[in-house]
Amino acid sequence: TVLIQISTDFVFAGTGNQPLVETDPAEPISVYGLTKLEGEQVIAPLTDKYFILRTSWLYSEYANNFVKTMLKLGRERDELRIIWDQVGTPCYAIDLAGCVLTIIETQSTAYGIYHYSNEGVTSWYDFATAIFELSNTTVKTVPIRTAEYPTKATRPAYSVMDKSKVKQALGVAIPHWRTSLQTCLGRLG
Repeated sequence: TVLIQISTDFVFAGTGNQPLVETDPAEPISVYGLTKLEGEQVIAPLTDKYFILRTSWLYSEYANNFVKTMLKLGRERDELRIIWDQVGTPCYAIDLAGCVLTIIETQSTAYGIYHYSNEGVTSWYDFATAIFELSNTTVKTVPIRTAEYPTKATRPAYSVMDKSKVKQALGVAIPHWRTSLQTCLGRLG
């Protein structure tokens, strides 16, 4: 039996400016990040046959997420204030599911922790403007600092993850975030 767990960029403090590798120290800055890290740490003593896939900024055409929220707010409001000083990489859930299927279908034994999100780097602000551009939604966007938009869970300011290990060990091809966003928006209609 092989265990596959989905984890998060929230296990990192996000204070650096270089893509995070799997061996970088995990230093969560929120309760959510701490519980995800604890979940990762529970696995190793139980089995050596596991894959932990850390992802970030997950979205799809299903459930509530940033893309669907921006589309809704873009239709309802004249102006949106969006954080520009948090940088990361969105991950289309369908692409992440494809990575999971690759692990299952190939019966990979390259167990361990991997980073998976789409390729490229963006801010929440630039991600939102791409959503509006690709969906032909007209709304004024105003970049704001994180401090101007307090949230329950503190997010890492920099959560770009290096995907070299997952590409090499599992042979997965990872699309650019903008390409996957366009696919998602097409499915949303």
